[in-house]
Amino acid sequence: MRHVDHQYPNCFGDLEQVFPLTASGLRESPEACRISCQFKTDCLKKALAGEQEGRQTREELVDRQYEAGMIGFLERWSRKKMLNPSGGKPKWKGTKERR
Repeated sequence: MRHVDHQYPNCFGDLEQVFPLTASGLRESPEACRISCQFKTDCLKKALAGEQEGRQTREELVDRQYEAGMIGFLERWSRKKMLNPSGGKPKWKGTKERR
């Protein structure tokens, strides 16, 4: 197997640069990334694999699916629990926390 050493740009894997939130509240890659970057797939994978940022993005997706009616409460709960396996409290957007 051959090892290839790439010279990645400074923005490589930086979630806020390569997959920022737009004004509509959705994440989208900038046009420069989509058109001219040869590393875009690996870059997005690395950005989304990041511990905190990647988890936050996946939680945003689950919340949007719930708000759109694509998944129910239990499915949402289950997915959030899977995203926080270490026992960390998931962020329940749109619901009141019971004390």
